[in-house]
Amino acid sequence: MLFYFTGTGNSLYVARQIEEKPISIPQVLHQENLNFKDEKIGIVYPVYAGEAPKIVLEFLEKATFETDYFYLILTYGKDDTDAPECIARLLEEKGRHVNYINSILMVDNYLPSFDMNEQRTMNKNIEQQIQQALQDIQNKKEEIPEATQAGRDFHASAKEIFAKNPELINGEQITVTDKCVGCGICTKVCPRGLFYIEDKKAKRKQNTCEFCLACAQNCPSKAIITKLKDANPNARYRHEKVSLKDIIEANQQV
Repeated sequence: MLFYFTGTGNSLYVARQIEEKPISIPQVLHQENLNFKDEKIGIVYPVYAGEAPKIVLEFLEKATFETDYFYLILTYGKDDTDAPECIARLLEEKGRHVNYINSILMVDNYLPSFDMNEQRTMNKNIEQQIQQALQDIQNKKEEIPEATQAGRDFHASAKEIFAKNPELINGEQITVTDKCVGCGICTKVCPRGLFYIEDKKAKRKQNTCEFCLACAQNCPSKAIITKLKDANPNARYRHEKVSLKDIIEANQQV
């Protein structure tokens, strides 16, 4: 049994290499029964500046897992800092033991800082990383990576910056421009269902969100930008082996 959360397909792609039919966290959260039992249970999710997405933390808070082997696979684009160490500690404090954690370096899809066209050209040996993680899981390897001090410091520094400037990470940056044609794709890919169409234009129910950027990355008109800074407003990213239909099926709330 494997759960995942994705905005641009990276985590879904990884999840599919481990299990044929992984389960979407935004969809499963609607179930009344969040008690799960299996020989192995895993979760694949992206790291946001060293942190787990809020929706993943919500799932971990509400769900219970009965398993002999509980593992996490974290996807990230530049630096996973001390994210594995932090989530393991958080779960241990809640009485949940994690047997294995691995991080997979992939395309960084944080639009304010990275040009998606440049990111696509980088060779990050993704397949080799996934195969190693898959082999470890099949062998029920026990390992929680120990972070470097530099990783811990970087995470602490990022938390301090975001605490002082929450708009950098809380979704306030997201803006719908005049390029919007009212196609409604954003209403289907948002894992919180925060978009709606009014007068043939996309609008949001609130200014804060997961900041997963599924809306901006999957907008066919590139009409959704990050207003404080957008490294390349003309370049967007979705994993080449994950379709728009896949993202919609994973995240649609309406």
